[in-house]
Amino acid sequence: MNLKLYNTMSRGLTEVDPLKPGHIGLYACGPTVYDHAHIGHARATVAFDLLTRYLIDQGLKVNYVRNFTDVDDKIIKRAQDLGRPWLELAEEHIQSFNEDMAALGCLAPTHSPRATEYIEAMLEDIQSLVGLGRAYEVTGDVYFDVASFPDYGRLSGRDPADQEAGARVAVDSRKKNPTDFALWKAARPGEPAWPSPWGLGRPGWHTECSAMSYRLLGPSFDIHGGGQDLIFPHHENELAQARALGRPMARIWAHNGFININNEKMSKSLGNSFNVKKVLAIFPAETLRYFLVAKHYRGPLDFSEEALLEAWRALERIYRALVVAPASQVDPAREPAEVTQARASFNAAMDDDLNTAQAMGVAHEMAHALNRESQAGRHELAAFYRQALLGLGEVLGLWRGDPAAFLALPKPGSRTVSLAVVEELLASRAQARAQRDWVEADRLRAELSDLGVVVEDKAGQTTWRYA
Repeated sequence: MNLKLYNTMSRGLTEVDPLKPGHIGLYACGPTVYDHAHIGHARATVAFDLLTRYLIDQGLKVNYVRNFTDVDDKIIKRAQDLGRPWLELAEEHIQSFNEDMAALGCLAPTHSPRATEYIEAMLEDIQSLVGLGRAYEVTGDVYFDVASFPDYGRLSGRDPADQEAGARVAVDSRKKNPTDFALWKAARPGEPAWPSPWGLGRPGWHTECSAMSYRLLGPSFDIHGGGQDLIFPHHENELAQARALGRPMARIWAHNGFININNEKMSKSLGNSFNVKKVLAIFPAETLRYFLVAKHYRGPLDFSEEALLEAWRALERIYRALVVAPASQVDPAREPAEVTQARASFNAAMDDDLNTAQAMGVAHEMAHALNRESQAGRHELAAFYRQALLGLGEVLGLWRGDPAAFLALPKPGSRTVSLAVVEELLASRAQARAQRDWVEADRLRAELSDLGVVVEDKAGQTTWRYA
């Protein structure tokens, strides 16, 4: 095939040359399920769904693995704050994530492993690393010895000698080196734990993906994906563990870019992350997918209501072209040269590191040609354009629904209250509830109701929707 992807490891484009002819092994890091999915999760998932769809379109069989981290410090703390069982909380958010990604048109992965299903596999790997002198135990904790792995830092381009303990490197005086990372954590009171040669404990975050990818894809596979924020330390640590065990791991490391909100990188710590469900309460799910697909997956993406409205308008143009065009069947063997050329232009854009900005331009040119031929009464040519445009939609995961049904939806911007206003009122209400000011909380609920927003408090979570 002709597809080339930007490879974080080589800092350049690498041709996708399947290890096994006709097959692709793809691993993408999934979410830590302590909350509902936000649009950053959606961007990563849609990016690798797009890759999967294109690989399938090119005739390849894809073994796609996307994991769930279902035991982690964040999950445990959130469960304790809510007074709920940690595994129940994780399960709820796994189901919520799957619902959101299905709504966004994402194909289900071949495998969706959970960290808790691979504890024994992780223990096997950790014991092997200790036996090889690549890891060491300190009072029940086990750390990977970064100094024992000379290639550490190659993926991220960081020199371990320059790293300082701090925000992304755990501070622990018991470690040989500040960059040494936890493979196994000793049990703490009230937290989930499993037996190990070093006592009760649980795996470190960086341990799970290397164990899962090996069991499901083998010691070497084609592509490992994730967000740019995972390059260091998560993917660097995964790679160190795997190669220390003699497993080459991925041939290509692909990473999607960040989402910016108000010119700041999206971050829960900044309070500027948007819950997918809240976005879908205002905009059709296909609109959010279009917004995520229309720009190159590696670049930054500026999120705003206006950007979503523009995505909605672009989709509307495509659907208007489809709804007026003849839906008759055509013989692919008789496809006109101009339609074949348009398909080739689309594929050339996709082959260039999934250049969806250019590919979407081809799709809109095709929709324009479809309108032109329909209005001119050249119905056979219009039918060929329509069929080709639908084929492009299958690859992009877009305009796959009933055109008339989409066009019958109310314009999202027609609602009088904006997402920003709803978020502000909900935040004020949450603060009132935290302060047990029930009168103010009820007043804010009533104000939201007057604006056409229904608020529901259930199982420790507050959800909302337009009436």
